[in-house]
Amino acid sequence: MANEAFIVQGNAKLSGKITPQGAKNEALQIVSAVLLSEDLITLENVPDIVDVQKLIALLTGLGVKVNRLSKNSYTFQADDIDLQYFASADYQAEARKIRGSVMLLGPLLARFGKAFLPKPGGDKIGRRRLDTHFLAFKKLGAEFKYEESGDNYYLDGSSLKGTYIHMDEISVTGTANIVMAAVLAEGETQIYNAACEPYLQQLCKMLNRMGAKISGVGSNLLTIQGVTQLGGTTHRILPDMIEIGSFIGLAAMTNSDITITDVNIPMLGNIPATFQKLGIQMNIGEDYIHIPEQDTYEIQTFIDGSILTIYDAPWPGFTPDLMSILLVAATQAKGSVLIHQKMFESRLFFVDKLIDMGAQIILCDPHRATIIGTERNYQLRGISMTSPDIRAGVSLLIAALSAKSESTIYNINQIDRGYENIDGRLNALGANIKRVTLS
Repeated sequence: MANEAFIVQGNAKLSGKITPQGAKNEALQIVSAVLLSEDLITLENVPDIVDVQKLIALLTGLGVKVNRLSKNSYTFQADDIDLQYFASADYQAEARKIRGSVMLLGPLLARFGKAFLPKPGGDKIGRRRLDTHFLAFKKLGAEFKYEESGDNYYLDGSSLKGTYIHMDEISVTGTANIVMAAVLAEGETQIYNAACEPYLQQLCKMLNRMGAKISGVGSNLLTIQGVTQLGGTTHRILPDMIEIGSFIGLAAMTNSDITITDVNIPMLGNIPATFQKLGIQMNIGEDYIHIPEQDTYEIQTFIDGSILTIYDAPWPGFTPDLMSILLVAATQAKGSVLIHQKMFESRLFFVDKLIDMGAQIILCDPHRATIIGTERNYQLRGISMTSPDIRAGVSLLIAALSAKSESTIYNINQIDRGYENIDGRLNALGANIKRVTLS
């Protein structure tokens, strides 16, 4: 993959309509789930991003018949799987590159009784343990082995049996993996303390259309009656709520007039309301959000007048994937806010770049940062910086667009992992972002 960078011109003034891509986090679960059936499965609104393409490439290597109908639509048929592909150097090299590959374990274990995975990569945002996945697989009757020398995971479970699983953490990918393993297990499985994010709800609804028997969808207690096989279906992926939140923050930071279309309001939870706490105005329609030009936006306080604190939490709490966007937007607001990133201990370390740009931020510890908004009185300055992860990368891109001079962002492959053609789509609104290949 080419080593690329963005050269970003500041003082951006954007206007127009933009449609969010399909949800990355949902797509990684849904694409993995095609392994649960030998019948034809059609997926629509699949985001054309690096992580999803890498996962589809892994499925192709396993023998899944993949047919691309259009840029964002595919059919999959997993009727002739080559389990020997696990042993290939290609599988081991490619599976390590994306954390989403961990969601192949549940479907493979359920349908074929075995699964293998080298330790996956992904964002460098702190420890992201996989114990929750493997402890649950063991409860279902699988044998687990970890080969420390090669950083490889092995699962063997030819006859999974339903059981009661009380998850030790509310893990979205962990819940998805357990659900996919349990739908073909013998008997009843109950998953308590389950994640209930829209991504997970979508997965359960798709599996039920394929013939699974999952009840409690949308709650933290899922009950699954195992079935012997699943059929095909057609599924449309939700719009990406993280992109929607990113565009809200972008509009506020650059004082732009942007309408986000096809947003599926009911599935956004408290995302719009949380951005409104920063004083960001928005007009919310049946299926759109319009953010008007706004010279100033003032951060709310608590009822007693104390400084506002915003923290992330599992759904229906505020998603951790938007904390960095919220933080950046606060730098140009009026007032102060404490951002408390509870779930990942390294996700705030990108604020040193914002401080270099002139933002007034106090990094209290790895989890908390206090932002003193400058009410646009001190415009950020452009600098050269490196994207550490997907969400921080887009936050830095937003900061660069609002700055008073040119910025360069390196390691933009991190951004491409989660945002489809972000430079092209923002340039269509009036941004000036140039993608360059580095020698």
